[in-house]
Amino acid sequence: MNSTFTLLVVDDEKQNRTLLTELLQDDYQIVLAKNGVQALEKARQHLPDLILLDVLMPQTDGFTVMRALKAGDDTRHIPVIFVSALDSAADEELGLELGAVDYIAKPFHPPIVRVRVRNHLQAVHQRRLLEQLALIDGLTEVPNRRRFAEVYAREWRRCMRSSSPLSLIMVDVDHFKVFNDTYGHAAGDIVLKRVAQTIQDALNRPADFVARYGGEEFVVVLPDIDADRAQVVAEKLRAEVERLHIPYPQPGASQWLTISLGGASQIPKQADVDDRLFIDADTSLYAAKHDGRNRVLWANAHLPGS
Repeated sequence: MNSTFTLLVVDDEKQNRTLLTELLQDDYQIVLAKNGVQALEKARQHLPDLILLDVLMPQTDGFTVMRALKAGDDTRHIPVIFVSALDSAADEELGLELGAVDYIAKPFHPPIVRVRVRNHLQAVHQRRLLEQLALIDGLTEVPNRRRFAEVYAREWRRCMRSSSPLSLIMVDVDHFKVFNDTYGHAAGDIVLKRVAQTIQDALNRPADFVARYGGEEFVVVLPDIDADRAQVVAEKLRAEVERLHIPYPQPGASQWLTISLGGASQIPKQADVDDRLFIDADTSLYAAKHDGRNRVLWANAHLPGS
């Protein structure tokens, strides 16, 4: 853990804010708020990793702030430690029932506060690592199908708002079963990793995205790219994989292992994802494989703005 973690310290007494800042500023980035209204504003603005929240504050007390945090989609998952002069068991019970991860009574012992903050941030760190691992394909180390669904929906909505095209490419490794049956699954796994890395390296823009969809299939999301430009990208992916010169066990149309790609483009018109874009891309992939493999086919490529 390091200073990339951000803490929001909320207390109406300047002395307490100063004490907590001096205690924690060497290890974390500190954001300060002196009342409940400021606390909610800065929580939404900074989305801190942890909040140290006083209870007794004028106008909007800490318990009210906590309820508002839990009601917000962006803030409900931020862990909160109450730091309060209210030290009865009933107050502590209420704070924990509202969703706080800890309750520290004033006057507090600085070393105890430091250790508790560190422990809770360690839990945050570990949870995020697990969340990231849950979205990565264990074999190829590119994002998995679950992550694709999240990114696809997000980019769909963003392109809808900006009236921008969204392009989708389905990719399939040609005759992969034959490759697996000839060389074994261990060799097949190595090939899938190389193909995945090659596709990922060939995508130039930060917004371009590739995921393993399943088996030997991958899916590529290209926001803000129309059909003509997306086909150029798809052809680049096809050529880069063929350029790996992975020997194919049964030479046919190509001496080397190849991929087939099918794509589609659309300007989203609604908030909910339209399944037709994915279906069109998948249908184009099927057609590319039926027409001889190692090629790119695009749905409705003749239509302007498609």
